[in-house]
Amino acid sequence: MPWMVATGDDDGTVKLWDPRQRDVAKTYTQHFDFISDFLWLPDKKQLVATSGDGTLSVMDIRSKKPEPIAHSEDQEDELLSIVAIKGSSKILVGTQIGVISIFNRNKGWADCVDRIPGHPLSVDALCNVPMGVPGVDADSTVLTGSSDGFVRAVQILPTKLVGVVADHGEFPVERIAVGEGVGQAEDTESEATPHDTRIKPSVDDDLDAKMEDDFSREKKWWVGSVGHDESLRMTDLEGFFRETAAGSNGTLDARSDDEDSDVGEGLSGEEGADGPSVGVGEDGDESSDESEDDEAMEEDEAEWESEDEKPKAQKRKRAEKDSIGNSKRGKKEEVVDKGFFDEL
Repeated sequence: MPWMVATGDDDGTVKLWDPRQRDVAKTYTQHFDFISDFLWLPDKKQLVATSGDGTLSVMDIRSKKPEPIAHSEDQEDELLSIVAIKGSSKILVGTQIGVISIFNRNKGWADCVDRIPGHPLSVDALCNVPMGVPGVDADSTVLTGSSDGFVRAVQILPTKLVGVVADHGEFPVERIAVGEGVGQAEDTESEATPHDTRIKPSVDDDLDAKMEDDFSREKKWWVGSVGHDESLRMTDLEGFFRETAAGSNGTLDARSDDEDSDVGEGLSGEEGADGPSVGVGEDGDESSDESEDDEAMEEDEAEWESEDEKPKAQKRKRAEKDSIGNSKRGKKEEVVDKGFFDEL
């Protein structure tokens, strides 16, 4: 129902509001910790809420009863973000420990059917890739925002890390959104990623001429990410996938696997515009890209060991685990260290 607004409180209360009325329309109290994210399922008119109490709940807003129609088991970790893929048949949920849980709607909401490790810190934000973005399987690729400050592109089923889209330094990424638009863009920081830009406002006095010019220009897909560094970073999403595909001999592995597995695969890496990365396969063996020589690897590892500061999550009260991520930023490049996923 497009006229309804859902809000979640820090105490776990979910409220539905009708902007045409002053009072709250409906209240749900099945959660006892903060509400972190919502997902709307239009086919069933259902609202899914994730909570810091480690559970998710499904509410049918057409029902007169202020009770959820489904409530998952305790996942033993804070659930922080949620998004749907593969025609809303699969639901991805980001957690505090960096694992992405997969729920299959056909098998119910009681428990997840698979878990995907790979992120060194919490997955605070999830976002779909629109169908109009060229060179990517949008039905199985998502953008993730983590407490280590990275916005990543991740392909699900089969699972692999596509690359790092944007970098907020050591500041956690809170929200991600993708939109289509036009505008002039220029680099604002010397340490920005190859596509990390900000929109430069036009000073054209002739508004009609500007609007006509905008409509005549080809639009691009942009991803905006907001972090604790109090900045909005705009990244050319098309450019990122284009260069990633070029680094993979012009193709992306866009296979799909609808079969659920009992054990989640780690994020397997691929060298692209954002540098080399590695992953863990089903058998647990490490795989690496041979484009980097051993000498460069040793230099990177020595540099990482000499650093005192590591990425850390902010504004979280739970104990943090040691980060195994590493960023090495040049003037206009972002490199993910080869040891990024070794311990997963």
